Amino acid sequence: MFDELQKAEARFVELESLLSDPDIIAKDNKYPNYLKEHGSLVKLIETFRHYKKCKQDLEENEELARDKSDAEMAELAQLEIPESKKSYAKSLEDLKNHLLSNEGDGNKNVIMEVRAGTGGDESALFVADMVRMYQYYCEKQGWKMESLNSNPSEKGGLKEISIAISGEEVYAKFKYESGTHRVQRVPETESQGRIHTSAITVAVLPEAEEIDVDIKPDDVRKDLYCASGPGGQCVNTTYSAVRLTHLPTSIVVQCQDEKSQMKNADKAMRVLRSRLYNHYKEIADAERGSERRGLIGSGDRSERIRTYNFPQNRVTDHRINLTLYDLNNIIKGQMEEVIDSLREDEKKKKFGELY
Repeated sequence: MFDELQKAEARFVELESLLSDPDIIAKDNKYPNYLKEHGSLVKLIETFRHYKKCKQDLEENEELARDKSDAEMAELAQLEIPESKKSYAKSLEDLKNHLLSNEGDGNKNVIMEVRAGTGGDESALFVADMVRMYQYYCEKQGWKMESLNSNPSEKGGLKEISIAISGEEVYAKFKYESGTHRVQRVPETESQGRIHTSAITVAVLPEAEEIDVDIKPDDVRKDLYCASGPGGQCVNTTYSAVRLTHLPTSIVVQCQDEKSQMKNADKAMRVLRSRLYNHYKEIADAERGSERRGLIGSGDRSERIRTYNFPQNRVTDHRINLTLYDLNNIIKGQMEEVIDSLREDEKKKKFGELY
């Protein structure tokens, strides 16, 4: 890890030199790319350099404390050691957190797709509950959530929905939500009080920018149709809904939430771009021998990352064997303990030698 950080610092120094060179500024068309790369490294290098300084201060105080030739200096250094250890530990934790948040796509915004799975109407109702939970959490984080496309059910739920979430470290925190979520509760329509089990799927995709994916116009087929609501009820009589099909991959995206065809097309393209980015990233991972699983699985009850048991007020994340009896608050967006526990588990796996 530290070898990679040293390389990143060397590259940062190189970029600073390039960005201050008048010839590069005037003639090199890569200047904007250099500027963007430099900006992406600033916080990391600042955090790394602060860590190195704290480490050096601790080592110097420990060395002075061992030096018996100057008793007074050794005593002063010994007094400084507890504070130096505290500063060093905090700087190391800051560095691990920064590395985790900024690894890969950590700083990207996300496209989240939530779909009803097993369980019929109850599953669709739970999709709506989960979206509200994510919305509450986003509000607490100061993030912006925007609906891109939704397909409501007849009983007030959502068969599926695509949403865009923007803010700081969105993907770094929300990436853990990808997978199958299982709910156990008594539906409002259940007259005999029996507990039903349903499942929904969540896919969290880093939102790709235009520079991340090259989409050729000839590779995309655009179809227009009338938007519709539950039961086939016509929402409007204009061809405002848009369906985009990426011909090389057969990936299909549709959007009907807006009355404007142009706005629907823009939203659909955002989703398509992000799905393609994830598609090509999975191919690259596979070629490198990655064992990375698909994001959402089949949606069957037996495949799950998390269970929400309403009668017991319990949430269980099966990946880290975390059980919390606080579902009433978690479903209201108080997800911090769940996400923080998953981040801590990932830190231990990635930086185990530093614990």
